[in-house]
Amino acid sequence: MSTILIIDDEEKIRTLLARIITLEGFEVFQASDLKKGLKRLEEQDIDVVICDVKLPDGSGVDSTKVIKQKYPLTEIILLTAYGNIPDGVQAIKNGAFDYITKGDDNNKIIPLVNNASEKVALAKRVQKLEEQLGDRYSFDKIVGKSKSILNAIDLAKRVAVTDTTVLLTGDTGTGKEVFAQAIHQASNRSKFNFVAINCAAFSKELLESELFGHKAGSFTGAMKDQRGLFEEANKGTIFLDEIGEMPVELQAKILRVLETGEFLKIGETKVTRVDVRIIAATNRNLEEEIANEHFRSDLFYRLSVFSIYLPALCERKQDIHLLANHFTQIFSLRAKRKELQISPEYITALENHQWKGNIRELKNCIERSVILSDNDVLCVDTLPFASVAVDSGVKMLSAFSMASVEKVHIQKVLHHTQGNKAEAARLLEIGIATLYRKIEEYKLIP
Repeated sequence: MSTILIIDDEEKIRTLLARIITLEGFEVFQASDLKKGLKRLEEQDIDVVICDVKLPDGSGVDSTKVIKQKYPLTEIILLTAYGNIPDGVQAIKNGAFDYITKGDDNNKIIPLVNNASEKVALAKRVQKLEEQLGDRYSFDKIVGKSKSILNAIDLAKRVAVTDTTVLLTGDTGTGKEVFAQAIHQASNRSKFNFVAINCAAFSKELLESELFGHKAGSFTGAMKDQRGLFEEANKGTIFLDEIGEMPVELQAKILRVLETGEFLKIGETKVTRVDVRIIAATNRNLEEEIANEHFRSDLFYRLSVFSIYLPALCERKQDIHLLANHFTQIFSLRAKRKELQISPEYITALENHQWKGNIRELKNCIERSVILSDNDVLCVDTLPFASVAVDSGVKMLSAFSMASVEKVHIQKVLHHTQGNKAEAARLLEIGIATLYRKIEEYKLIP
């Protein structure tokens, strides 16, 4: 139930408004001046404030800015007996939801309160999601119930409470950084920094500088001393993503940090000491890289003290529905839309896709669908690929095939007519029997 606060020094108006708004199902509080109103805001979680412009102890227009600064999610509707444009403009600039004259109350106040409370409800949902995202690196936030992912989570939980080095393996896009963050958050190092770097994104020279830092003048362009990421992660955790791409020359320095906690900055002769936990990740077969002399065997044995394999999405297809719902919720809120539902056909298409990009590809796919969706249900025509059931198997349709184009077009027309097949057949200029056959053939959802 949304909460409304009415601030007005005229008791009759205040009481009448309270009665009208209460009958609409809102919980209403009252205050006769700004001081009492601000005190009520401290005591209650107020969604919408209805405030008179002229009050005994101040201006409603000026107080709007104060209220919005302290309670940014609260919406404010200002009432005045004598409306004027400058006050209205200033009220909106200060963050008011709307500014109306008291003579318009009966016609406008309830719709305004409804709109304002809906805006607040959406903002609170977004805030809640952001709080969840702030805590998204806990193990509880890892989505999945398949045996393979639960096994990986169990191993990660067990090693998190230790200081043991961890090697995360698996295909690109399987969530290795999410696991690394979760391990850090569950460790006794969680109050200190978690620092991540993609070893494949830098040249040898730049990667060495990023990891270990450098002294001013040690190379062209080194104008001042720079701390490296190992120093930034001191007492915390450093995540070395795609460590299989790291040049062999740098691998020796990583090994030394693992063994002694020491390293030399570029251009420095004095040893720097750090207390850092290393979590590394790779999508390569490091044993093959060792055989090809692209990776040091001694570093591999130090990194793989505790190895965790993260399964590809094709190995945990029973989790696709859960992940799809999770990402749909996130992107619906980001787009400030009502949470979208997912059609059965859409889920079938997801479950029959190969997902070579794993969770990252699925996430991007859901975001695209939310953007393209014209209604409250995610349907297969918003996917960058399409599939329809054929007998006991699944036939994948090319995005360029005539069948795929026809299927998507018929689905869009059905959405446009809100499932009215007769109207859809008329717009498509085909017989109703033909439309029914196409719906059955493509397993469309009217």
